[in-house]
Amino acid sequence: MISKSIFFFCLLGTLLYATERRTFYPPIEPNQSGYLSVGGGHQIYWEECGNPEGKPILFLHGGPGIGFWPVQRSFFNPERYRIILFDQRGCGKSLPFSELENNTTWDLVSDIELLRKHLEVDRWVIFGGSWGSTLGLTYAIMHPQSVKGLILRGIFLCRPQEIEWYYQKGADQIYPDEWEKYIAPIPVAERDDFENGYYKRLTSIDPQERAVAAKAWSRWEASTSRLLFDPSLLDAFDFSADSIARIECHYFVHNTFFETNNWIIENIEKIRNIPCILVQGR
Repeated sequence: MISKSIFFFCLLGTLLYATERRTFYPPIEPNQSGYLSVGGGHQIYWEECGNPEGKPILFLHGGPGIGFWPVQRSFFNPERYRIILFDQRGCGKSLPFSELENNTTWDLVSDIELLRKHLEVDRWVIFGGSWGSTLGLTYAIMHPQSVKGLILRGIFLCRPQEIEWYYQKGADQIYPDEWEKYIAPIPVAERDDFENGYYKRLTSIDPQERAVAAKAWSRWEASTSRLLFDPSLLDAFDFSADSIARIECHYFVHNTFFETNNWIIENIEKIRNIPCILVQGR
């Protein structure tokens, strides 16, 4: 999986050897926030920060299932940008929490367009990393007229080979100790398909079985998302373990709800003329 490992290796190298490091802008609070009913029993939580008259930019968080963090408001110059963030279905402050029903890529794409209209934005810049890049590209393909530009880091196309590398065979060679913790909840007889083994447990009616699986899945993510281990990331992922694990696994066992295994690349011509900045490290 490109975004959850290789990107962080490259980014770390860039930071270690750069002569000058950029820092975040100072912490800011939202100018306004609220809930938007988007159908299917879901309400998404959104915030707007920065300059109300500035260039609209939408931050798309990762996962799916993680939610956005307050520090991500500070990625952008608040004097220049009208900064918009929201928690995707089932995660963060959105309701109902950790809900899988009516929760697909296409539902999220529809939610973004509904939010744009709700906030009376003509066109906006889309900013996303990892799963946020997947969703940003998919939204742009479906609604190119609404997108002024794309800023994407750690491109993740959600192809089966990327998912398999991270959750089945590949990343285990880089993080062998963490891998042993990740596979622990799955019986040996089911280890030829960890995704479905986890999905069975993450949708279990047994709350203890579900909790054990959710913690193991989310800890694998937290422990391997950065080259240098960050204990604070473990705490953050533990807090949202149920939504991270359930929603990610739900998306991945359903091929991210794409019609083909390479859907984004197959449709990339539709956004060829949209300005885009890619950040992949060096």
